[in-house]
Amino acid sequence: MVDEVLRALGARDAQSVSGGCIHRCYRVRIGARERFLKINEARFADAFAAEADGLQALRGVGLRAPEPIAHGVAGGGAYLLLELLALERGGDFAALGRMLAEAHRNPGPRFGWRRDNYIGSTAQQNGWSEDWPAFFWQRRLRPQLALAAAKGFRFEVDGVVEVLRAHRPPAALLHGDLWSGNVGFTAQGPVVFDPAVYYGDREADLAMTELFGGFPSEFYAAYREAYPLHPGYAQRKHLYNLYHLLNHLNLFGAGYAGQVRATLGLLRDAL
Repeated sequence: MVDEVLRALGARDAQSVSGGCIHRCYRVRIGARERFLKINEARFADAFAAEADGLQALRGVGLRAPEPIAHGVAGGGAYLLLELLALERGGDFAALGRMLAEAHRNPGPRFGWRRDNYIGSTAQQNGWSEDWPAFFWQRRLRPQLALAAAKGFRFEVDGVVEVLRAHRPPAALLHGDLWSGNVGFTAQGPVVFDPAVYYGDREADLAMTELFGGFPSEFYAAYREAYPLHPGYAQRKHLYNLYHLLNHLNLFGAGYAGQVRATLGLLRDAL
């Protein structure tokens, strides 16, 4: 499969590189240019199309992200060809905070997105809605809770969306999967990749940055200076992170059940 994709693209000098836990990733040369190439089974063609769509959208609101060059199916394998970024160790997290704040200031038409996409390897429902709490319940929490129930995990969630009852955020384009593994730095500044984009509450992006170890303090200080947060974020962030914890439970198993229950406890305390 890999060799067939490489031949179809005219790629040579392929070097296997790290790039996540789902796809096979390569540094390749096509003509005179080096590119970053992701390959997987043909069933991942839609996931690659969604990723290309998301990267282009992020670039459109001023976030630095790799340019999608091509995607498709060749020789029984799906592929996504991207601009190759020269990533460096460490970087300017304050610049990342300012860049994200500026991107979040771009208003969206309503909540949702023009196509469904993926959060990791899980299908992510989108569509359009004028009602943020309804969207977050119907398109984010409810599908994840249904997947968890099918795996034997059931949680008492009645009323948790009430933490949003007085919150009416503007729609902002979100990265959607903004943890440290999806952030990097080049000589030109910070970059983001592997998105799960949609228009939603900007706090959902900020919340996820806190979930798996958090970003350095200068990131949060720079973001808040550029675009202050509204009161109540400290409670709402647990609801937004519940979505990602449920997704990790569904993808990786029972090790996340305790975090889901603890987060539900924090939400009940906030009501």
